[in-house]
Amino acid sequence: MFKNFWYGVEFSDDLVVGTPKRIKVLGQQLVIYRKPSDGSVVCLSDLCVHRGAALSAGELKGDCIVCPYHGWEYNERGEVLKIPAHPEKGIPRKARIDAYPVVERHKMIWVFLGDLPEEERPPIPDWSAVDDTETYRAVTGTFLWKSNYERILENGVDIAHTPFVHRGAFGNPEKPEVPEFEVETSPWHCKASVKLNPPKPKGLWARMNPGGGDLLNRPLVPVSTTWWLPNAILLEVDLPMGKLKIFDINIPIDEETTLVKFIALRTFFKGRWADKDARRRVFKVLKQDEAVVDTVRPELLPYDLSDELHVRSDYNQVMYRRRRRELIEAGWSVEGNTIVGEGPARVEARVVPSPVRREVPELASAWNFKEVRSKELLGQRAEREERGDLPRTDTVEAPGEEVPA
Repeated sequence: MFKNFWYGVEFSDDLVVGTPKRIKVLGQQLVIYRKPSDGSVVCLSDLCVHRGAALSAGELKGDCIVCPYHGWEYNERGEVLKIPAHPEKGIPRKARIDAYPVVERHKMIWVFLGDLPEEERPPIPDWSAVDDTETYRAVTGTFLWKSNYERILENGVDIAHTPFVHRGAFGNPEKPEVPEFEVETSPWHCKASVKLNPPKPKGLWARMNPGGGDLLNRPLVPVSTTWWLPNAILLEVDLPMGKLKIFDINIPIDEETTLVKFIALRTFFKGRWADKDARRRVFKVLKQDEAVVDTVRPELLPYDLSDELHVRSDYNQVMYRRRRRELIEAGWSVEGNTIVGEGPARVEARVVPSPVRREVPELASAWNFKEVRSKELLGQRAEREERGDLPRTDTVEAPGEEVPA
């Protein structure tokens, strides 16, 4: 799991004014709420600095959130404005919690979990198609998955698994070959585009495509899969009847649990009557994937590419793993626990640092909760390389290029 990224945490329509909502991301308990004054969204650590109570169980007083335990009032910057037990005394300097930047875009609430200044933050994924309501009809949904989010992300951009896991839906077991594909990359995303053989249509699809059973004459279907760091994917399929786009965010609740939020767009069957079936089809695909991904071992991605075998059709996943390794080595990975400690007594609260910790150095000693530790996933990598403990990393070639080791 990684800090210093924008995380889509909730659909905009699912957060109403005046009602705090508890969310969990990166093992961190957070609270989000809409300010009654202007409807903008606030995100704070969900740990009262006094006794660690959940602010999300409290209520709003104006634009402030009130702790349900002792009534401490916090503003949108995470600063305590009132301590009811001592109204005449000053507010302690450490009476503050982390507040995280929030942006609403593409019908989602995005929270920046990290301390990078604004100009250095990675971009929010480009989901601009979600805003084109004239072209696309959208359905949304949420799916809780007891697997690691990176395993789920890799599955989502894996072109080669569809003929076997989704046979008859949009994978063709009669023609499982992955032909030449085009690649588009940046430091924050990778997109692979290919033309695949469609499966034999069924039901309404078959009635609309009476020649669909002719395997030789069926036109190839353009398909592309895209990942954006840290946890977003997009599946695009150009069907004969129109375009299908499925965006999803794989929210890492912790290392073993993922909350998937999806927005599925279509340019066909745009009446409300088709929404239920469109949503059902997405859930069917997710459940098919879940049945396989839940059996994958190890549950977490290996740290070194050479720990698993890769072939050309794995190009998109390999690019993700290489970029992931760079982020780990840069210190962006975090431990998954909000509350940590030795043995069964979990006695130390740690949180993802917010930008103000870096922007205002004079507050360095004013934080009661310590920063979450970077996870040393690679161990003493330099020493391992020197000893020759790390095997050679295999290369995976894409059209016209070779992925560097």
